[in-house]
Amino acid sequence: MRVQTIGVVGLGAMGAGIAQLAIEAGYDTIGREVDAARGDAARERIGHFLTRKVEKGQLEQPARDDAMSRLRTTTEVADLAGCDLVIEAAFEDLGVKQQLFRELEAAVRPEAVIATNTSALSVTEIASVLEAPERAVGMHFFNPAPLMPLVEIVRAERTGDDAFETAYAVGERLRKTPIRCSDTPGFVVNRVLIPLLNDCIRVLDEAGVTPEDLDAGMKHGAGWPMGPCTLLDLVGIDVHVHASEALYEKLREPRMAPPPRLVRMLQAGKLGRKSGEGFYRYS
Repeated sequence: MRVQTIGVVGLGAMGAGIAQLAIEAGYDTIGREVDAARGDAARERIGHFLTRKVEKGQLEQPARDDAMSRLRTTTEVADLAGCDLVIEAAFEDLGVKQQLFRELEAAVRPEAVIATNTSALSVTEIASVLEAPERAVGMHFFNPAPLMPLVEIVRAERTGDDAFETAYAVGERLRKTPIRCSDTPGFVVNRVLIPLLNDCIRVLDEAGVTPEDLDAGMKHGAGWPMGPCTLLDLVGIDVHVHASEALYEKLREPRMAPPPRLVRMLQAGKLGRKSGEGFYRYS
């Protein structure tokens, strides 16, 4: 299917990043938020990031302005009616996502593809509320979406070939590296990365290592681009704990369960960069 207009539902950090990718790739983009203030804030944030690219010489000013002209925001799901592909990027809650899928199916054309950006929930379960689940697919972007080069294209139990290949083609046009995968817990990357990060954090307590030394060890000894503590601060402790709990609930593998240290940090509000403090302090 040829995609010209993309909808993004939820314009938090992830949704705004996806919307930025879409307008830079030349798509007309409609972002939906629950209230106008959040939509305006997301538009301002996207404009700021594109202006920074101009200042760094990565983007010409006319191209920046042209991209921003392709973005509009709304509070109404009905305004997504003309979209060829809608990507849901709401909070990681099954009920919330299922309700949005119901609303989207009622709003968009029968041939439009409905995608979810879930990182830990089952795409099959999210899509189970649709009358036509073959139009549903997973598009799992990584945070921050404008910078991370990967997108997992997830085939749910009843995803049709057209929806699957449309999502893959969009991933390529967004200048990402898309990979095809099935709807299994954690898909590909998180199935490997979440227990590995949990193991890293357990080492902090069991081996008496500092976050600085653990990060240095994994960077210079294992070739990681950034250390596990730095990565968790970037992703958000709350996001990681939620994903760990979701995987543990599905698989019951002890390594999937979030370490007590991360749970304590979450309870204390030490969420990483977003809160100003995690394993490190941020000004």
